[in-house]
Amino acid sequence: MLGNQPIIVLKEGTESTRGRSAHANNIMAARAVADAVRSTLGPKGMDKMLVDSMGDIVMTNDGATILKELDIEHPAAKMIVEISKTQDNECGDGTTSAVVIAGELLKKSEALIEQNVHPTVISNGFRLASQEAVKVLKSIGVEVSPTDRKTLKLVAKTAMTGKSVDGDKDTLARVAVDAVTSVAEETGGKYAADIDNIQVEKKHGGSVADTEMIKGLVLDKERVHPRMPTSVKGAKIALIDSALEIKKTEVEAKIQIRDPTQMQRFLDEEEKTLQEMVEKVRRSGANVVMCEKGIDDLAQHYLAKTGLYAVRRVKRSDMEKLAKATGGKIVTNLDDLGASELGKAQTVEEVKIGDSDMTFVTGCRNPKAVSVLIRGGTEHVVDEAERALHDALKVVSVSIEDGVAVAGGGAPEIELAIKLRDYGQSVGGREQLAIEAFAEALEVIPWTLAENAGMDAINVLIELKTSHAKKAGQAFGVDVMANKVSDMMKAQVIEPLRVKRQAIESATEVASMVLRIDDVIASKKMSPSDMPQGPPGGGGMGGMGGMGGMPPGMM
Repeated sequence: MLGNQPIIVLKEGTESTRGRSAHANNIMAARAVADAVRSTLGPKGMDKMLVDSMGDIVMTNDGATILKELDIEHPAAKMIVEISKTQDNECGDGTTSAVVIAGELLKKSEALIEQNVHPTVISNGFRLASQEAVKVLKSIGVEVSPTDRKTLKLVAKTAMTGKSVDGDKDTLARVAVDAVTSVAEETGGKYAADIDNIQVEKKHGGSVADTEMIKGLVLDKERVHPRMPTSVKGAKIALIDSALEIKKTEVEAKIQIRDPTQMQRFLDEEEKTLQEMVEKVRRSGANVVMCEKGIDDLAQHYLAKTGLYAVRRVKRSDMEKLAKATGGKIVTNLDDLGASELGKAQTVEEVKIGDSDMTFVTGCRNPKAVSVLIRGGTEHVVDEAERALHDALKVVSVSIEDGVAVAGGGAPEIELAIKLRDYGQSVGGREQLAIEAFAEALEVIPWTLAENAGMDAINVLIELKTSHAKKAGQAFGVDVMANKVSDMMKAQVIEPLRVKRQAIESATEVASMVLRIDDVIASKKMSPSDMPQGPPGGGGMGGMGGMGGMPPGMM
């Protein structure tokens, strides 16, 4: 009936890519992202300098940070960036490994697709291989006790190796272990270590070696009045989340004053109200006030007169950490403030760090929230030290929670590759091809470690496979510091099991998701000229969908 007239379903300008070309396009984009971070892998990986549109500079070799800073457009490439975010949130370390494995899985899949193996079969094979890999990882893991500070320190040092703060990793590893073991809590035989209870403050000046952990909290705040004491011993801390100011009425009110004496009465009443507020704080026995909201100038004067130390506009997260560290309770209504609500610390003092005054709350008994003050020569050094410390804190907390670690240096990946090839033969069928491709893809980690260290990658892989063929060689990996293949447990390169497990699971899920896409339909991007224009003068009829802009005769 319509003859040969084409039926247009999609909007003009929409692009559609199907079948092989859609696969090739997506795989190419994902591999480009993996290649962007591949050279940063390992202790001898290189750094990247990222300059944004505002001219701000970030220098790092942290995979998650690099991918977060890159402005990636391609939808498949964005999915690869998501892996690094998840890995960073879950484990802190292994972000580059996860992305590199995902890129390699897709590279191997491309070869299988060209051999007419269906993407669903490949995806299924990858899923089976991933499940088997997790079982093998558990069997080669070694137990880590939450009280084994030596092993925990080695785990932290391994996570920081290769960062620009490598020279100070001993200091940072000690700080990380001290901080995490301070906030770790045991419930029913299981340990939980929430690193949100560790507050990290940065101040450039000094060197990274000056970084320290404070058994209490450091607030980037100064006392509100110069006449207040700079140091309070035997601190009893009131945590208040209401303002020490005159309340404004909820309804709009006008007060007309005709007589100057009435004005004075109002001022006296305000003064009296503020005096009463300060008196309530004093009566509770507090000698330090931490206020989440504002403190009126007059209230500051009365607090200083009473000899109290006060800080205002403390962040909510810091207030919660203060409550955990000092054992105090956050109070909204001053009438509820009593001696039982107060937090306790040995000292609260104002200390000048660099060019700013900071409040140190120290000497808390058994604090469940602590602070780490990071120092460094320049802002970029401090930022990179913070990223390294975040990785260290996270891997130590993961090791305490799971209690299992594996050797580093690509040792688990080679062991998995050997075991998965045997497993593939037991599965058979076309899935075997996918499992073997998965095993090959895992070899990219030791290969890249060797490549980035300037070693002969082929010789290294052959040596590793020979070592792992023997029962005693399970922990053999690439020792890039000594430029040889050696036992990574003896070389003290240890990683949490969760880092490896999460990297493999995330990479498998994303690779399978990308493989199952056979059609990419992308709408045309709207240019400013395509944007709906309002009527001249910004008028138009409210709620009528821009009818004000219609030409005459359209109504």
